[in-house]
Amino acid sequence: MNNFVFQNPTKLVFGKGEIAQLAQLIPTDKKIMITYGGGSIFKNGIYDQVKEALKGHTVAEFGGIEPNPEFETLMRCVAQCREQGIDFLLAVGGGSVIDGTKFIATALKWEGDPWQFLAKPMRVTEAVPLAAVLTISATGSEMNNGSVISRREIKEKRFFFNDACYPQFSILDPTVLYSLPKKQIANGVIDTFVHVVEQYVTFDNKAYIQDYWAEGILKTLVEIGPKLIADQHDYDNCANFMYAATMALNGFIVMGVAQDWATHMIGQEITALHGLDHGVTLAIVYPGVISVMREDKREKLLQYGERVFGITQGSEDERIDQTIAATADFFRSLGVAIRLSDYNIGDDTIEEIANRFDARRFMLGEKGNITPDKVREILHTVK
Repeated sequence: MNNFVFQNPTKLVFGKGEIAQLAQLIPTDKKIMITYGGGSIFKNGIYDQVKEALKGHTVAEFGGIEPNPEFETLMRCVAQCREQGIDFLLAVGGGSVIDGTKFIATALKWEGDPWQFLAKPMRVTEAVPLAAVLTISATGSEMNNGSVISRREIKEKRFFFNDACYPQFSILDPTVLYSLPKKQIANGVIDTFVHVVEQYVTFDNKAYIQDYWAEGILKTLVEIGPKLIADQHDYDNCANFMYAATMALNGFIVMGVAQDWATHMIGQEITALHGLDHGVTLAIVYPGVISVMREDKREKLLQYGERVFGITQGSEDERIDQTIAATADFFRSLGVAIRLSDYNIGDDTIEEIANRFDARRFMLGEKGNITPDKVREILHTVK
């Protein structure tokens, strides 16, 4: 196990009816900007709950934050916040809204063009305080300091980290999942699953607690994922999924271990070029990553196959083949197509993505040995 320092300051407020806690969680002297997405919170009653809880507070609103939040949209909110003297941000939405709100919070404290800290990732340390009411489980953004932002005019998708962007608190009410489209549930389960394997299926770090923790989350998702697609009104399944998504990317399972993230980096390029849902790109790319990098990941792939899918029969290579197939089958069980050709994406896109990594001199993976040529091979594997 590697040396590590861990701190996560986010307070989780979990359970049915907990949105009402907003009244006590945000001081009444704050000027609050509520941020949200396409307006689903007006249909499912979440907006009314938030507004009721914030009676007596000074509240402004900014809606329309897109899936894969758009830089230009967020900059309009930054301008509005400055005009109105906003000093607290409340994201009411899923990962895209929370990510976008982290960008807004950081941009409000940044001197100059905020694209700077995205185009050339650099250390940012200041932000306006923020919190979240989670409406879609997937990204884990409700309990971490990361954010991913898109700029469609140049077809780029970039990320940043800022310790000041840990939400002060996040409210997680599992009943908000009842009204989501099944596609969003599937995307969320996949995103959570791949968050975990990106931190787990690397090499043996001799980090037993982290491994068992990761395997527990993965086994939970394998068990309840298809059940959620069939019936998303089971409170216990929704609660376990919501908690799994948060635990997958809040730093707990990554303490002292190596991380991969090649699947996310490649998937982000597919989204930037074609607009596919983030979860869909992960379902496409991940089987290709573990196929092409099977020798580097051999020990962990065998462990993953045995402990998560119960694969114990056959030679090592046969078990790895079964594990890759089981992973792909799990994604398909959620109703997601997992080949590039299913989305009419071909060689031109594969070349453009490989060339982008080459131009940026990116080397991906836990060992930094996934070259642009390997990226090309991975994408051809899942074509």
